[in-house]
This record gives sequence, structure tokens and C-alpha cells, in this order.
Amino acid sequence: MSINKILVVDDSTIDRMNIQNIITDAGYEVVIASSGHEAIEKAESEKPDLIFMDIVMPETDGYQACREITHHESTKDIPIIFVSSKGQKADRLWAQMQGGKGLVQKPYSPDQIIEQINKFNT
Repeated sequence: MSINKILVVDDSTIDRMNIQNIITDAGYEVVIASSGHEAIEKAESEKPDLIFMDIVMPETDGYQACREITHHESTKDIPIIFVSSKGQKADRLWAQMQGGKGLVQKPYSPDQIIEQINKFNT
């Protein structure tokens, strides 16, 4: 799979912009969403190659958005990487059970974000 377009989902403008800048600087196209509900819509309309998703968001959280995206026929193959302050073993396992392909713990380094992209960029 070749990664070109990446959806960044976070209700925090600062966190969203940090990841967006890392990804843009690495040469990828970025689409942004500020809620889980918006993430579901953008996954459907934009068809990103990869999604970085915050977990703790109001209304539709990252886990719920992930479940919806991974259970929808047209978006089920988009890998989702959770980005969260939650980093315990149980959090990683729960993220995986929801359909996530990885979890980057906040605070993160640019290298950690790029490393996740490279895992799916073939």
C-alpha cells in the first residue's frame, strides 16, 4: 500500500496541528477532522490511506469512530493509528480490539509518527 493522503483526527487544535505539520513536512497530503463523527464522514468522502485518531473526544470518541470506519465496506481497509495519552498495556490491547493498527502515546516525537506511516508505506 502506498501512503499519500492521511486523515488526522483530534479535538485539540494544537495536537491536530502538531501531527499535521509533521506529516506535511514529510511530504504527505493531510485531511483534518476535529471529532469522531467528522472522522467517519471524512474517511468515507476523502478515502485516506491512513488515519491518526485521538481516543478521548466528546460525543463520538476515537474507539467508536474506529469501529464504525472498520465495519463500513468502503473504509474497512484504512489502517487507524490511535494517538493518545493512554499508553498502558490494557489501552494498547483495547485499541487493537477496536480495530486499531497501532497506538502512539502522547507526548510523541516526529520520528514516532513517521515510523507509523512507514509501517504501511510499501
